[in-house]
Amino acid sequence: MPPASAVTDRAAVVVERATAALTRLRRARLLHPAGRSFAGEVVVWGTPGPPTGVPTLDDPGRYPAAVRLSRGVPTPDGWPDVLGLAVRLYREAGRPFDLLVSSSGAAPLLRNLPLPRRRVAGTYSTIMPLRAGRRRLFLAALADPDSPDLGRSLAEVADAARADAPRLVLAVASAVGPWRPFGQVELGAQLSAREDAALAFDPVGNLPPGLRALGPIAWLRARTYRGSQRARGAVAQSGGSTGVTV
Repeated sequence: MPPASAVTDRAAVVVERATAALTRLRRARLLHPAGRSFAGEVVVWGTPGPPTGVPTLDDPGRYPAAVRLSRGVPTPDGWPDVLGLAVRLYREAGRPFDLLVSSSGAAPLLRNLPLPRRRVAGTYSTIMPLRAGRRRLFLAALADPDSPDLGRSLAEVADAARADAPRLVLAVASAVGPWRPFGQVELGAQLSAREDAALAFDPVGNLPPGLRALGPIAWLRARTYRGSQRARGAVAQSGGSTGVTV
């Protein structure tokens, strides 16, 4: 009987090859193919209340970022869809921080369920919990009531970014606790279609010190992203460059 590591390695190859084949068939990202990317900025105020133990979340800071808003299926603009938000926070040293969240409910029982909706602004959560030490944490991007409206379509998001600087609030919560805002992400100039296509996020490998993604869903997610990115000729960035394309 082969050792467990050999079985896991074979399963990884199967998943990555299947994902790559589906990506080539689709001729686009396998997950969230329709999207718009923007230069951006993340401002971290710091975590209110008990610290998470993750310095990037707990300590105030200001970071250049790349931001991508996308539709999951995708359905036509204005129709309900599972919406996605990807934020690459560039740190001065080490890996960038790739935060990927999907439209979900705000209540504790709905944080791990992707939920379709029409409006772009709303609750986006990591769906799967992350670990900081022994604690499970969810990260989220929430609607900012003082921000310009992002509308219901990707075109309306682009219009809002041209006219102003729309924002979403970044927050953290335990599995059952309330959301605790710790910062904001602001959208700037839209990136070109070529830059959007070149962006390749790694939601499992590109996490800040102190934060981990564990379990079978994280394993599957890492292999799925890797297979899709290889098939479209994009490579997830792991260095500390502040460029927006990879």
